[in-house]
Amino acid sequence: MVAVGYTLMCEQAGPRELVDHARRAEEVGFDFEVVSDHYYPWLDSQGHSPYAWSVLGAVAHTTSRVDLMSFVTCPIRRYHPAVVAQKAATVGLMSQGRFTLGVGAGENLNEHVVGAWPHVQQRHDMFEEALQIMRSLLDGDTLTYSGEYYDVPEAYLWDRPETGVPIAVAASGPSSSALAAEYGDGLIAADPDARVVDLFDEAGGEGKPRFGQVPVCWGPDEAECRKRVLDQWRWAPTDWKVKAELPGPDSFAVASRFVRDDDLARVVPCGPDVEQHVEAFNRYVDAGFTHVALVQVGGESQPEFLDWAERELVPRLR
Repeated sequence: MVAVGYTLMCEQAGPRELVDHARRAEEVGFDFEVVSDHYYPWLDSQGHSPYAWSVLGAVAHTTSRVDLMSFVTCPIRRYHPAVVAQKAATVGLMSQGRFTLGVGAGENLNEHVVGAWPHVQQRHDMFEEALQIMRSLLDGDTLTYSGEYYDVPEAYLWDRPETGVPIAVAASGPSSSALAAEYGDGLIAADPDARVVDLFDEAGGEGKPRFGQVPVCWGPDEAECRKRVLDQWRWAPTDWKVKAELPGPDSFAVASRFVRDDDLARVVPCGPDVEQHVEAFNRYVDAGFTHVALVQVGGESQPEFLDWAERELVPRLR
């Protein structure tokens, strides 16, 4: 059975609301919850971006059953990988082993706040070094590391789960899929692309979990849902090669100014029909994903969405 997840979208809700949503999502019956890790929202209209790791700590304390995951953290610029490992170990303990560290190579949008954004080849090399550091520390090693980009004179995690913390790695092509298979305990992919799953399996990841995320916009009025998606989610069809480079919400607003609601309808199902939301979820299932997290577009709509998900969506996905 595919695990059904819920997304705590830090770009569209404040920290206290996110904790409330997490508690309710556990009651609804979701299997796991993922938390986005941003410094900026994609667009000004989303309106939020609290510190994801503070939210994770509170969610770990207030929930007792659901698995938790960062989706995703970039360990190459804004955070040093040794510090990411410490944060992950602490949340792993607070959640009593329910936490998976989801990591990726990041976007300029969130990382440039501490300095210049490296070019693509450099940041991929940095990401591999970061994976080596985090993997070693979360496995319980005392680490001394000297790389091209990072130095760790000596580090050890004094508080960590005895079984370590699983790492899931975001991938989109052959090289990143190979990294995910070598260093990760799972795969994260942005699209329902069976090719990426196959690349991961071929590189040695067969049998490991595969995590995806599907945006939806439920509501009683389809037209209102489409309007909300156009206002807050029109950045979504942008290619990741562009998303990784744009520096701020204003840039995303300009890059998406010609997107229309018909363009988004192919990406985000809108309205009250449960079957179209199930169909969007099943595209990931059919591509070989084992864990699929739903993200409901619109922060203010979360309570109503969760009530509806409890009545109709989650039972239907089961």
